[in-house]
Amino acid sequence: MLLNEMLFLGAVLFCIGVYGVLARRNGVLVLMSIELILNAVNINLIAFGAFHDTVMGQIFALFVITVAAAEVGIGLAIVLLLYRNRRSIDLDQVDLMKG
Repeated sequence: MLLNEMLFLGAVLFCIGVYGVLARRNGVLVLMSIELILNAVNINLIAFGAFHDTVMGQIFALFVITVAAAEVGIGLAIVLLLYRNRRSIDLDQVDLMKG
């Protein structure tokens, strides 16, 4: 595949992820949208690494995958705490938990 095709795929995934973060109120769907954004970054890193014949893109993609795993763990813990306290995973109710 060409570099342009991979960058276009990454841009489309990134735009879908940004739309999901901005438009959704469900906590799980927001986390899934963030994962889409991080996967778009991985596609771009690997595409540029393959274009320049280096493995640096793959190495950085592994770091991004590690950050994504930590984000999922912490994010799901926050969503579970929100559900336990409010019986809803609507992110509009997060500001009610101040105290």
